Amino acid sequence: MPKSKQEYRREISTYYSYSIAKIPLEVVHMDWVAALPPSGDRSYNSCLFIVGRYSNTPIFLPCHKDDTAMDTALLLWISVISHTGLFKNIISDGDSKFTSAL
Repeated sequence: MPKSKQEYRREISTYYSYSIAKIPLEVVHMDWVAALPPSGDRSYNSCLFIVGRYSNTPIFLPCHKDDTAMDTALLLWISVISHTGLFKNIISDGDSKFTSAL
């Protein structure tokens, strides 16, 4: 009887449990929508998309595809955080803009 083939399994990534949001924009999902046609007076070609887990209300922030982590942090601070306060958790896809050192 032939030996059975060795089983190959994908390595399973670690899943994290996130706290349940009790107030709007306490826990948010963030991602970019890129490769948009240039628009506006500053020729924005990308959009930062933020969704709060509490209310599922989206926030769209126009930006540029080549913005740095500092540009993104300033955009978040001026447009969202200064009005709502800091986020408790940010869920993202691990884009280099989120993970790069400032």
